[in-house]
Amino acid sequence: VQLVESGGGLVQAGGSLRLSCAASGSTFSINAMGWYRQAPGKQRELVAAITSGGGSTNYADSVKGRFTISRDNAKNTMYLQMNSLKPEDTAVYYCRAYGSSWISWGQGTQVTVSS
Repeated sequence: VQLVESGGGLVQAGGSLRLSCAASGSTFSINAMGWYRQAPGKQRELVAAITSGGGSTNYADSVKGRFTISRDNAKNTMYLQMNSLKPEDTAVYYCRAYGSSWISWGQGTQVTVSS
């Protein structure tokens, strides 16, 4: 499975962005997907995750109430709606998907929030 992120950019604090992650290949084998982020000098961390059917989601405490993860299986695309952005949300955001015996990462998209 190949993953391509899009939608990153520069936004002022309090603004919004929507990230997209388009999957291709053996998408039928995806069990779950998620968004991770990595800020300079920090470890990569989970932001949000969603199951294959979209029935279950979980979020990092730092983004609860501000970010919403969703997926459109008909389009093989996952989204991350980010509202009320803060400067500390600045990072490279990565899409991740996994199946029963594999994990795939996207190339990442930069999100920069100015104060």
